[in-house]
Amino acid sequence: MKGSLAIVHPKAREPFSSRAIKLFVLTAIVLSERLYRTYVGPGQIRDAKLILIVTIPNPRIFLSAGEASGDHYGAEIIAELRARLPSANFIGLGGIGMERAGLDRIVRAEDVAHMGLTEVIRHAPYIHSQYRRLVAAIKRDKPDLAILIDFPDVNFRLAMHLRRLGVPVLWFVSPQLWAWKRRRLRWVQQRVDRMMVIFPFEEAFYRARGVDAEFVGHPLARMGMPTSKREQYAVANMGANPDHPETSSHPHRPWVALLPGSRWKEVTANLPIMLEAAALLGAGYDFLIPVASTIDKARFSDLVFKAILPRLRWPKSSITLVSDAREALFHARASVVASGTATVQALTVGNPFVVVYRVSALTFAVAKRMIRYPAEIPAERDADGNLPVGMVNLIAGRRIVPELLNERFTAGNLVAALRPLLEDTPERGRMMADLADTRAKLLPHPDSDPIQRVCDAVEELL
Repeated sequence: MKGSLAIVHPKAREPFSSRAIKLFVLTAIVLSERLYRTYVGPGQIRDAKLILIVTIPNPRIFLSAGEASGDHYGAEIIAELRARLPSANFIGLGGIGMERAGLDRIVRAEDVAHMGLTEVIRHAPYIHSQYRRLVAAIKRDKPDLAILIDFPDVNFRLAMHLRRLGVPVLWFVSPQLWAWKRRRLRWVQQRVDRMMVIFPFEEAFYRARGVDAEFVGHPLARMGMPTSKREQYAVANMGANPDHPETSSHPHRPWVALLPGSRWKEVTANLPIMLEAAALLGAGYDFLIPVASTIDKARFSDLVFKAILPRLRWPKSSITLVSDAREALFHARASVVASGTATVQALTVGNPFVVVYRVSALTFAVAKRMIRYPAEIPAERDADGNLPVGMVNLIAGRRIVPELLNERFTAGNLVAALRPLLEDTPERGRMMADLADTRAKLLPHPDSDPIQRVCDAVEELL
């Protein structure tokens, strides 16, 4: 005999605690086995299937994301879960994107996502008060599930309180524990039920250390290429610059994209050297500079046109400030990208690029001593003894993109690395082929959808 038995309690949330639900399920299993043995017979029980469904008609889901990328992913997760679970309630910490998707924001991400030691110290009392609000809401509302997205300094502490209350914790976008702060691994082991990772080597890293981890792929790898034509893009974004006529565009020249970072401190450290290299390239190129949504565009414009360019012998090349980084990468002949999420954007677009980054000498020296990659990440040091930091090189398992870090990040070195990528050279062709091969590693299967898989796991945990 082949068949199934479904035991359904449609209002499990109301009369039962999580412990009672577990007892209900265990009792159902025992009773069902006895029923099968009584009415089906021990010789046929292998052919029967037992299905236990405990539904939560109005699940309360807690989410926490504190940065721009996490807010974007969180909004996509909420939108998909609302389609699957129309009566679900979403509360927690997030940005404006998550709020628009349906999150009841207890704390606004823009109020607590301060970066840098001095900024954190200055805002510490307020940040701590907002953290206490989150903890109080967790204790008061006791969600059925928590989804934590990156943002480890806050989310690890929230996971501790969630674990104490018996709330299942799903973590999406792993903190980079495989690079540094390895001691935090025990927090993952103790506080996280399911780790959903976006880079292929992370699954093996966590599983080898007893964590239930799954590589779901990188959301950026599922995004289609921009559809605008070069001419359309030029009309929409490039033209005469009345405030700075010396930098008006020439739409038929090759474009170079400069991505200095999404935080002001990164911009002030990286952009001056990028523009110095742009001046050395000469008048044959025009430049696109995406301005991150986290940075005031007027302030950025003043930095470029009033602070940096007057110090340079600027050729007759245009500089255009744009808002969409992927479009700029797509239309550029080659790019210069500050280490970070933007390098994965460049990888998914397939645009040849150079990775750069500059921090203080002390920070660089400390980071150089702290970074240690596990066996799951094959990484070779360069001539200066530096391990690769560009995510594209870590995913590839070898250096396919040049990295210019700190003292090696000079205008002369950048021009030398960039010129071969601007012409039809063997170096350009080889890098584009390597980028295509590496991009394929960003998804476990070509038709995978990371957000869909995260939502599948949410339903499984519920």
